[in-house]
Amino acid sequence: MKKPSPSTWRRTVLGLATAAVIGQCSAFSLGSTEDAVLIPPPTLDETAKGSTETAVFAGGCFWGVQGVFQHVKGVKRAVSGYAGGAANTAQYEQVSDGNTGHAESVEVTYDPTKVTYGSLLQIYFSVAHNPTELNRQGPDSGTQYRSAIFPENAEQQRVAQAYITQLDAAHSFNKPIVTKLETYNGFYPAEDYHQDFLTEHPTYPYIVINDLPKVAQLKQLYPERYQEKPVLVKAGM
Repeated sequence: MKKPSPSTWRRTVLGLATAAVIGQCSAFSLGSTEDAVLIPPPTLDETAKGSTETAVFAGGCFWGVQGVFQHVKGVKRAVSGYAGGAANTAQYEQVSDGNTGHAESVEVTYDPTKVTYGSLLQIYFSVAHNPTELNRQGPDSGTQYRSAIFPENAEQQRVAQAYITQLDAAHSFNKPIVTKLETYNGFYPAEDYHQDFLTEHPTYPYIVINDLPKVAQLKQLYPERYQEKPVLVKAGM
């Protein structure tokens, strides 16, 4: 019998799990978390213009990326969702096939007077995911799990590109960074059951193995950036 594809497993398990209010980023494939890499801050950063800015990052399963940024001081909101594709395909069932152009992403709303775009990039590259893995993160594979940044303006584009160049030149990682800067064409929030997943299901095996270590590494490597109480999506609904 032909072995079902990873996306088929995900859809099957998700269908069963939704009834129990549990989703699944990668079914039956847990893998193991990777150690975070302590990296220097960017030499070029944004100029704060107001009290609220947004940034969109893709770095594998959005559960962990969201969970990390929800613990960063200065972050007002971090929402799991989809970016890179069209509005009419921004649904988990379709995105899981890997053919929509979407990447599982997180939209971070932040106060640039408290945490800059460059600081968010430092956490993104260092803790939230591994920027040297092409079209995969840990146990999850496919273009929907790619490493990508969706700059929302010219300044974000300039800061992100300069930082990638800086990190590659310093050989901060043991392989080149594969993160792509992609055109921002909108962000589409994911289904409610994906929001705040790390906080709501801290004993879920995938979270225990792949995502809770990221939050612990944020606290260990960047204690000045860490806040114990996460900013939750559902708390603001």
